[in-house]
Amino acid sequence: MKQIMASSSIFVVTLLAILVIFTGSCSAQLSKDYYSKSCPKVLSTVKSVVQSAVSKERRMGASLLRLHFHDCFVNGCDGSILLDDTSSFTGEKTAGPNAGSVRGYNVIDDIKSKVEQVCPGVVSCADIVAIAARDSVAILGGPQWDVKLGRRDSKTASLSAANNGQIPPPTSTLSNLINRFKAKGLTEKDMVALSGAHTIGQARCTTFRGRIYNENNIGSSFAETRQGNCPKTNGTGDNNLAPLDLQTPTSFDNYYFKNLVNKKGLLHSDQVLFNGGSSDSFVQKYSQDKDSFDSDFVDAMIKMGDIKPLTGSKGEIRKNCARVN
Repeated sequence: MKQIMASSSIFVVTLLAILVIFTGSCSAQLSKDYYSKSCPKVLSTVKSVVQSAVSKERRMGASLLRLHFHDCFVNGCDGSILLDDTSSFTGEKTAGPNAGSVRGYNVIDDIKSKVEQVCPGVVSCADIVAIAARDSVAILGGPQWDVKLGRRDSKTASLSAANNGQIPPPTSTLSNLINRFKAKGLTEKDMVALSGAHTIGQARCTTFRGRIYNENNIGSSFAETRQGNCPKTNGTGDNNLAPLDLQTPTSFDNYYFKNLVNKKGLLHSDQVLFNGGSSDSFVQKYSQDKDSFDSDFVDAMIKMGDIKPLTGSKGEIRKNCARVN
């Protein structure tokens, strides 16, 4: 009997040890209430700054959403895109997909400053970027969702990783887009839904010049309109802007998909989503059903936010988003 009791005790102790280890590993993962005790005012603080920035410039909402995407697609959602160059590494800000395109760093810095006043040394820059992206969508009329939090900040950045094609270029083929997103654990449906972020924001002439002058699957009047602000000659008007969604460029709706159905996608990588391929059905569905788009967009954003986050003892909580502690 004593042997049985001793064996039972050993089993219970072992089981408890396993549970402790398991619970510890789970606590290191992202959760919706991560800051509920350590920084209960973080969400309202972030939203206040984003609301102010977007009210001053509606385009900033699209920029903050894009910033989150470009951060997550290069080595995970770790805030690495925010780091300035140092003597030991070259940051990602000057990478091809980011230079002259990604913006909003000043808004993130402003948010970080305000959050540090409320709860210093607690909230990561990576989490701030994720929350700001959600708030931007909601403020511009899109869906609301609970952002999973608990990311920590990277202590380094990689120019080469940002340049190596992880971020799909505007010249991407459909298969290229599918493969790039699949490499991040995102499905074709996720890819199409996330592309719907182009229902807000603008693009530079240099990113769509080839499409409006050389492609056939584009509405003639739409092409002519865009050509009026984007000269054919390279180097001329390269930075002139055009809305990704002609009708409502500062409202998060499903007009982006309606435009694709009518051959009015601004970027080549937009129109390939509706060009006789496997993604046509998703575009058709979202063009007719905004609720379906909103729901799938939220699911995809949450999945994207889960790409290789630093948790637990990895990384750090930066005091200044542009440099390591």
